[in-house]
Amino acid sequence: MTPSWRKPAGTFAIIALIVVWCVAIVSASAIVGLWPWWLQLPFYLITGIIWIMPLRPLLQWMETGRWR
Repeated sequence: MTPSWRKPAGTFAIIALIVVWCVAIVSASAIVGLWPWWLQLPFYLITGIIWIMPLRPLLQWMETGRWR
């Protein structure tokens, strides 16, 4: 059985997604840092969870080669 190219490509895509998401959130921290802590808390909780959503289709594609 030959190895699939999808797993290394998917791994690279996951790492790229994490890096892009972190840069976006860190760049927003200058604005968010001025908010009171009770507004910062839900912002960081929600943004800390949202990045996981695109991973399911990506992991499924890595395993099967199909997006659905």
